[in-house]
Amino acid sequence: MFVRSLLAMSLSCIIANVALAASTTEQPITPKKVSAPVEDPIDPLAVDAASTAKAQAQTQITAQEQNDLNRASSTLQNLQKAEDPNANSGIAASEPSAPAKTTTASKTSTTAPAVSWTLDGLNNAEWYENIGKGQLPVYARAHVMLNNAHASPGAIDGMSGKNTLKAIASFQQMNGLSPTGDLTKETWDALVAKQTKPAFIEYTITDADLKGPYAESIPSDYALQAKMKGLYYTRVTEMLGEKFHIDEGFLKKLNPKATFKKVGEKVIVPNVRNDLPEDIHLIIAHKGAKQLYLFNSRNQMVGSFPATIGSTDTPSPTGTYKVVGVARNPWYSYSPSNFVQGKNLKPLSLPPGPNAPVGNIWIGLSKKSFGIHGTPNPSLISKTASHGCIRLTNWDANDLGNKVRAGVTVKFLE
Repeated sequence: MFVRSLLAMSLSCIIANVALAASTTEQPITPKKVSAPVEDPIDPLAVDAASTAKAQAQTQITAQEQNDLNRASSTLQNLQKAEDPNANSGIAASEPSAPAKTTTASKTSTTAPAVSWTLDGLNNAEWYENIGKGQLPVYARAHVMLNNAHASPGAIDGMSGKNTLKAIASFQQMNGLSPTGDLTKETWDALVAKQTKPAFIEYTITDADLKGPYAESIPSDYALQAKMKGLYYTRVTEMLGEKFHIDEGFLKKLNPKATFKKVGEKVIVPNVRNDLPEDIHLIIAHKGAKQLYLFNSRNQMVGSFPATIGSTDTPSPTGTYKVVGVARNPWYSYSPSNFVQGKNLKPLSLPPGPNAPVGNIWIGLSKKSFGIHGTPNPSLISKTASHGCIRLTNWDANDLGNKVRAGVTVKFLE
C-alpha cells in the first residue's frame, strides 16, 4: 500500500511541473583522456561534431512538440488517476481475502502452487488469486513477459515491489487496460498472448564467456580506476546477469549447482529481447515516479524503464531538452568541480567498460553535462540517487541508445 501510494503521489505531481534548479551536474564524458591541468571537462559527449551542432541548434521546442508533451503529460496523469489504491498485485496482499475457489472455466488456479524454480516451473507458472508478496515464479515469468513487452521491470529478480508495479501499470497503459498496477487475470492473459517464446531457456556457457576480459576487482577509488586498462566485468555471473537482464543473485538461485566456470555448462536464464520500437518521438523523465516513459509520434506510450533521476543534493534539471547524440563505451571524465569523490581533487579520466560510473553508454542531452546512461549496479536502479542524470540499467540504456536519434525531445517532470 505504501509503495502504491508513493507512486500515486509521484504521478500526481506531473501537471504541477514544479521547477527545480539543478545545482551540481553529473560528470561529463569525453572520448579522450583529460590532459591535466583541466578545471572542468568541456565536451560531455563523443559524437560527430556536425550532428551535435545541428541537434543543439534545434533545441527550441516547436508548437507541435509542445502539444505532444501536453498530451503525453495528460496520458500519465490519467494513468495516475486510474491507479487503484486498493490493488494488491505487485505488492500483493499476504493473506487471502476470501476462501479459495476453483472453476472449470479457466485453467488458472485460485490457490498458490508449490514454488518451483526449475525451467518447467518457471515457464509454466500461472496467475492465481491473492498472489502475495515476495519472490515467486509467477513474478519471475511476469518480469520476463513485461521486459519483452517493453515495460521493463529493471533487473529480473522474481520479486514483487515498486519496479514490478510500475512495469505492470506501463504495460496496461500501452495495451488499453486500466493502468492500476494490479496483476489481474486480464493483464496476465494479455501478457501471455503476446509471448511467442518461453520466458526462460537453458543457456550453454561458451569459451568466449569465460575468456572475458575480466578485471580481478573494481576499486571504489576513481584514482585507482583511472589506472586500469578497462572497467570490465569481474566475473562470469555478472556478465551473464547483464546479458540476460537478470539480478546476479537471482541467477545463482536459479542455478544452485552451476559453477559458471565450465565450457558447455547449462544454466537457466531469462529469454529476453533488446528491440525497442523504431519510432521514439518523446521521452519523459518522471522524477517522482523514478521512471522513464517513451512515446511515439502518435503520442502512444511504447516503452518504459525504471530509472534513477538525480537526488536531493544533486537534482536533475527541469524543463525540456533534446538528445544530441550517443557515445558507446565512453571515457569517463571526473571533475571535482562537479562533485568530490573520496580524496580526489584533480580531474581524472576513467577507461571504458560496463563497470564505469556511467556504464557502457552515454546518451547526451542539449543541456551540457547531462545525459541518459547505464550503471555498474543494475539492481539498484530507481532505489538510489544519481548525480543529476538519468541512470538506467546498462541493457535498458543500450536498448534505448540503439533506437533514439538526435533531436528527440526529453522532458523532465517532477
